[in-house]
Amino acid sequence: MSHDPTVNAGDIARLAGVGRAAVSNWRRRHDDFPAPIGGTANQPLFSLRQVEAWLRRYGKSYQVSLGDRVWQRLKAAGDLRLGELVAEAGALLTVGESTLEPETAGLMTELAEQLGALTAYEFLVERYLEAHSRQLSVTRDDIAALMVRLATADRGTVLDPAAGVGTLLLAAGDSVRVLGQDLSDDSACIAAARLRLRGVQAEIVAGDAMRHDGFPGKRADAVVCDPPFNERTWGYEELTGDPRWEYGLPPRGEPELAWVQHCLGHVLPGGLVAILMPPAAASRKAGRRIRANLLRAGALRAVIALPGSDLWLLRRPMAGERPPSEVLILEATEDLKGVEPAWRAYLEDRSDQTVRIIDLLADEVDMTPARHQRRDDLGRAFTEARDRFMAAAATPPDLKVLDQPLDQPMTTVGDLIKEGLVTALQAPPKMVADGGDIPVLTADDVATGATASGRTAVPDGLVFVEPFDVVASYSSVRVITEGGAVLGPHLTLYRVDARRLDPDFLAGFLRAAGGRATTGSSRFDVRRTRLPRLSLDEQRQYGAAFRQLAVLEDALRETAALGQTLIRLGLDGLTDGHLHPHSS
Repeated sequence: MSHDPTVNAGDIARLAGVGRAAVSNWRRRHDDFPAPIGGTANQPLFSLRQVEAWLRRYGKSYQVSLGDRVWQRLKAAGDLRLGELVAEAGALLTVGESTLEPETAGLMTELAEQLGALTAYEFLVERYLEAHSRQLSVTRDDIAALMVRLATADRGTVLDPAAGVGTLLLAAGDSVRVLGQDLSDDSACIAAARLRLRGVQAEIVAGDAMRHDGFPGKRADAVVCDPPFNERTWGYEELTGDPRWEYGLPPRGEPELAWVQHCLGHVLPGGLVAILMPPAAASRKAGRRIRANLLRAGALRAVIALPGSDLWLLRRPMAGERPPSEVLILEATEDLKGVEPAWRAYLEDRSDQTVRIIDLLADEVDMTPARHQRRDDLGRAFTEARDRFMAAAATPPDLKVLDQPLDQPMTTVGDLIKEGLVTALQAPPKMVADGGDIPVLTADDVATGATASGRTAVPDGLVFVEPFDVVASYSSVRVITEGGAVLGPHLTLYRVDARRLDPDFLAGFLRAAGGRATTGSSRFDVRRTRLPRLSLDEQRQYGAAFRQLAVLEDALRETAALGQTLIRLGLDGLTDGHLHPHSS
């Protein structure tokens, strides 16, 4: 850990506030730009101290935050030890002891004092996951929260036998006791630290759950799991006679069915399992017998298609319980909002999205949601999609074409800020997303015009959004019509004096300037955005036109999505007989 902290081209770009192309230009044009001290020809590493000195020498604005300094010191030890060092940082913050170098430990302690231990550690974990995004698979936060809610994991004990860095267990909240296991020592330690910093009662162990179960004989109230997919060396030869295979020996090429039975073996009778599965697991011939046995026993209750994977919901049968006659099969790849109502309807025996188990057993036990999705309602779904597609059309503003551009007095956003017409507020660079009750406006929400989709429970340092605030991300600008949410990371808020400045007028010029910006030697400076000095009435005329263009853009986005749905439903309906061409 005595090595000089290093940075790659992406790190330099982030610190200097420029694009990666600018860093490449600096390397080509300046002979004195620091030479690489490590890495590879395609991914060179540079000395952080040398880069800082070069940036100062050339008057380049940059900022190396305390968090970045801690991160770069950890990275200096190399990628192979990075997970270990992030785990040690967690140990320092939770038990006060670690093997970190004293200087690094001191910086980590200072960062925790500055941001709070939880926020500081989540910053490091986020950077670690970004750096190892190809090696570490992390469940999407919204899917993790959905899985926990569906498994009713809000009380008792929750187990995740493939916990990773703790994403699913974090979603379970602090009102439960959690058990977790992961193959990686580093991931298990990171998960344990993240849970402890939230005050969650947790027991996390490291080890291969298939070969060396960390919780033999223990049963939880609920099990949630996002297991590794397509792992061929899961232990087929050693585990042939394992008592966990109540529903059949998993085929060598079906490790996910081993995880399903492992999870069922760890849940109490009547308890639920929510497990992510590869879509092919619902139909592969090799797993047909086990799927059939799970259905006959009443253990497999739902298969729900999500983005990138299927969610299987299972229930450990109780003694003497009569198995259900139907199973819920649902397509939710485009919208997760309908999953919980559909699951509740199924539990209350009033769902219209079920398939008879006897029909599945008589066929190939193919539970692929796309094959069964809404066959009885396909015609209605097609009609609804077509009507929404037709209604989504919008008209462009009626703009006058001039022979010569207007010669108007101009100002800049920076001048408007100095004059007090605009107040610029920046969101915190990092935010703890731990399922709290404070709504967070995200960059995706701004891009799509959706309501605040994020959540946080840490109120310190947040920027609350008010109606008619102009909110900008790297790629979108939007006037917010409702308040109550807080500004999410990577967003900037521009609050106008409505007596002198129209928000739609400002948003339109910001949007146009951002669209013209290109990656060059410096990043786009919003404060230099030029706009005309006009009366409030004239601003409102421009604002109305800009607003119409924004409505048109949203309508085009909606019709594109609806068009794809319409095509898919039309193809399905014409080929399976639910739709028919009109007679000429």
